[in-house]
Amino acid sequence: MENLVQGLNTQFNFEIESAYIYLAMSSYCKAQGMDGFAHFMYHQAKEEMEHAHKFYEFLHDTDNEPTLEAIAKPEVNGGAFINIFQQAYEHEQEVTRRIRELYKKAQDDDNFETLEFLGWFIKEQVEEEDNFRGILERLERIGESWSGLYIYDRELGQR
Repeated sequence: MENLVQGLNTQFNFEIESAYIYLAMSSYCKAQGMDGFAHFMYHQAKEEMEHAHKFYEFLHDTDNEPTLEAIAKPEVNGGAFINIFQQAYEHEQEVTRRIRELYKKAQDDDNFETLEFLGWFIKEQVEEEDNFRGILERLERIGESWSGLYIYDRELGQR
């Protein structure tokens, strides 16, 4: 169980780090004048903080104390906007990998409460990856067309 709690704490911190990464991506997009993309990424950052809060509450609910770790400065490789969204997609794939790993640990420990808790995240990650795959598909079709990028920027800003 101790190993599982350590993993939950690690994921708690990774969710906060994820918010930090998306906030940096939002800032990059905003600096490039793409307020819709910035809004989308800012919303992602808020969502990641909500996920971190779920881990925080679950740890407390199971009589474990969340531990806050240092968060490194995020590296955002700018350039084409498709690169930003590709980085985000790859990040979500890493989140999925980590959640699955935690789920497996909970299975191995017969920890049904944690399995139930992580089930929500398993479903959430299917949605997240699908969302970013769709965005990447649209951006691939748009290419570097500024008129297309501005239209899609406005659309993502509606989130």
